[in-house]
Amino acid sequence: MRGFVNGYVAFALWITKLAYVNLLWVAFTVCGLVIFGILPATAGMFAVTRKWIMGEQDIPIAKTFLATYRKEFFKVNAVGLSLFLVIYLLTIQFQVLRSMDGINYFIASYVVLALFFIISIALLYLFPIYVHFNLTVFDHLKWSFVIGIIHPILTVFLMVVVVVLNYATFIYIPGLLFFFGGSVTAYILMWGVSKTFSKYEEGVATV
Repeated sequence: MRGFVNGYVAFALWITKLAYVNLLWVAFTVCGLVIFGILPATAGMFAVTRKWIMGEQDIPIAKTFLATYRKEFFKVNAVGLSLFLVIYLLTIQFQVLRSMDGINYFIASYVVLALFFIISIALLYLFPIYVHFNLTVFDHLKWSFVIGIIHPILTVFLMVVVVVLNYATFIYIPGLLFFFGGSVTAYILMWGVSKTFSKYEEGVATV
């Protein structure tokens, strides 16, 4: 009976921590007027989950989150702006190609779709890599693409788990997304991508 109680307390504490970091993510996304807040808040959330996965279970959550939020505010928004510009230009290119007649334009439009798919892969890896490695803006983007493509099985696994989990939650218990949607997704991605880090850490500075 005592073991059950201890297990229940540990589980409740873990759930509380996930909800807490998710609420911090929501709050500081709003504090940054969403458009400027979501990326540094996401970096803060991933920084916390990285510590957990590395075995540091008793870290000060708010302090770790806020330190990353402040430190990375401008840099991570620069990364996001770079990706936004690429996506925006590809969207325009896709619309132009689809408005043109001819098989060459039609084929080219699918090349653009393939680039969108590659970007979606990179987005899975971007924040785990961002909070673990000390890189330039360009190198964060480059290694997100490279590692995502080099590990296709992991990429597909993470995509399926994240999409299915969040979709099922949205359909059956949508209220849980407010408390756990971000933090659980961040933990899954950080856990999965961290499995690749040992292959790339040599010669690359970590945070």
